[in-house]
Amino acid sequence: MFTGIVEETGRVLEFTQSAQSWRMRVQAQLCLQGLTLGDSIAVDGCCLTVVGFDASSMSFDLLEETRKLTHFFAVKAGVQVNLERSLRFDGKVGGHFVTGHIDGVGHILVFEMRGKDMYLNVSVPTGYGRYLVHKGSIAIDGISLTIAEVKDDSFAVWLIPHTLEVTNLKQHAVGSAVNLEFDLLGKYVEKLMKHQA
Repeated sequence: MFTGIVEETGRVLEFTQSAQSWRMRVQAQLCLQGLTLGDSIAVDGCCLTVVGFDASSMSFDLLEETRKLTHFFAVKAGVQVNLERSLRFDGKVGGHFVTGHIDGVGHILVFEMRGKDMYLNVSVPTGYGRYLVHKGSIAIDGISLTIAEVKDDSFAVWLIPHTLEVTNLKQHAVGSAVNLEFDLLGKYVEKLMKHQA
């Protein structure tokens, strides 16, 4: 479980295919503190298990299914990724509850300054518009954000300078793919309502 408050950005050092899985090695600093094998780290919002680490990087194995469901199908060495360690019981919950289980990939439709503020509009996969709620929460590449506008197949958020400074959003542009995780609460409510009908 995560909060969607990115702790640092790391840089992908390697992303290679092996006989059993895909291996991603990511350069990091803060997220290496106290790290142990088997820990969960959100990498661009995707919960991955640490399978190896050294003084400057950590490694993860990704299944083919994970590659297909996330924007990792196109990741290359050198790109920045958002990193967050899993939630601790003695920690703060500054964003919203994020599981790290990506629902699908969206694409940036608009990414521009409007006045003094940065506006970001993102498409959603077909059928996922039902989880978009005005003033609700969404995780984009693991970043907890508040939805400002909703359309059937897209949503918009406003970004503060701090978010742009500490996350990998600054490397994105119109057309970029982003990992999306919709609010868990909405998914549970939907399932419960179906069983009551």
